[in-house]
Amino acid sequence: MIAPDGNQLGILPTEQALQQAYSMNLDLVEVAPEARPPVCRIMDYGKFRYEQSKKAREAKKKQTVIELKEIKLRPKTEEHDFQFKARHAERFLKEGNKAKITMMFRGREMVRMDRGKALLERFVEALKDSGVVEQAPKIEGRNMTLILAPKHS
Repeated sequence: MIAPDGNQLGILPTEQALQQAYSMNLDLVEVAPEARPPVCRIMDYGKFRYEQSKKAREAKKKQTVIELKEIKLRPKTEEHDFQFKARHAERFLKEGNKAKITMMFRGREMVRMDRGKALLERFVEALKDSGVVEQAPKIEGRNMTLILAPKHS
């Protein structure tokens, strides 16, 4: 058994341990049930749970959530639109998010998938300073997707 100040009180019968905790207006909490004999501690359990939830909230505040932002292109995307979308992707990567670049093919464009792949490679080249390829271009039905992750320097 462990006292509220951290000192060990030794091995005590359950009734005596409960009586001691009750006399201090505290709770008897089983800390290590697998140990032989089980380890118990005298503490204010309500305060302990409050401190645990407070620590969990602080940890949650500090964590960052990485989102996957999507940018859609077509094989016939013009230069200005390409630059505009590249700037958006660069902003996403600088914010710490991942960027999913989707090349959409329609009708006869499916025959010339090499043009779409070339445009995606040009996109990667334009963003080589702020992002790295996490998933190489792969075809999923009528779409070709590429995932870029932020470059950590």
